[in-house]
Amino acid sequence: MRSKWIEYKGKKIFYQDFSKHFFNYQAVKEELVEVQAIVVKQPLDSLLVLTNFTDTAIAGDLMPVLNASSTLTKDHVHKAAVIGVTGIKKHLADMLTRLTGQPLKYFDTEIEAKEWLAQEN
Repeated sequence: MRSKWIEYKGKKIFYQDFSKHFFNYQAVKEELVEVQAIVVKQPLDSLLVLTNFTDTAIAGDLMPVLNASSTLTKDHVHKAAVIGVTGIKKHLADMLTRLTGQPLKYFDTEIEAKEWLAQEN
């Protein structure tokens, strides 16, 4: 598993690393299963999440899997930041947000995402 816990400005953040999988949907799905197992064990509305989809395609059969995962884990997430989602991937991610009700905030850089997550809300 590439995803891991990180700390930024005293905040514990779960860094979900789906980057550089390009069109390898199976690798994304396998990582997602492991990520879900960790997320659902966290208290409700407690988790700060940074998800990285840089250089990974989001299309085809991956959307239903992401939708199901988001529905399963959203109640455990307090704030979710996403990097690596632009263009058509952003439209698909917006659709995922509408379907699952899990709000996502998109950032151009990892540091911007971490700064937002570390802010009190």
